[in-house]
Amino acid sequence: MKVIIRRMTVEDVPVVAQLDRMSFSLSWPEHAFYYEVKDNSAARCFVAETEDKQIVGMIISWVILDELHIATLAVHPDYRRQGIGRRILAEALQDGYQAGTRYALLEVRAGNEAAQNLYRKFGFKTVGLRPRYYKDNGEDAVLMNLDDLESI
Repeated sequence: MKVIIRRMTVEDVPVVAQLDRMSFSLSWPEHAFYYEVKDNSAARCFVAETEDKQIVGMIISWVILDELHIATLAVHPDYRRQGIGRRILAEALQDGYQAGTRYALLEVRAGNEAAQNLYRKFGFKTVGLRPRYYKDNGEDAVLMNLDDLESI
C-alpha cells in the first residue's frame, strides 16, 4: 500500500482528532489540533495519507531550541504494523533536524511496548520515568531520548 507523508492542514483536523480518539484513552480535544496547525509556531505536524486520500497516521512534534519533542503519534488501528508509524516518525525527526534540533525526547506509556520498540529502533533510550503521569489510570510515563538526530 502506498502512503505519502505530508504536512497536516486545517482541513485534516477533524479526521486527525477522530484518529486520536481511536488511539488514546486520553485524547486531545479537537481545538488543540487546530491550535497546533494554525497558531503554534513551534509545531511540526504531519499526516500519513493513502492513495485514496484516507488519513491513516499523524504526528505532532515541537521544535524547542535544539530539542524536538514528540508530542503525539498515532496510526489508525486498521493500518498498524505496516511501517506507517516508522515512516511518519522518520519524517518528523528529519524535519526537526533540518529545523535545527539536535536531539529528541518523548513520553510514552510504560505499558505501550509496541511504541517503545518503535522508538528504540530509531535509537531512543529510556532515560527516566514520570510516575503516575497519565491521569486516566495513573500509569507511569517512560521518558525516552534520542541524543543524535544527525544519525537518522
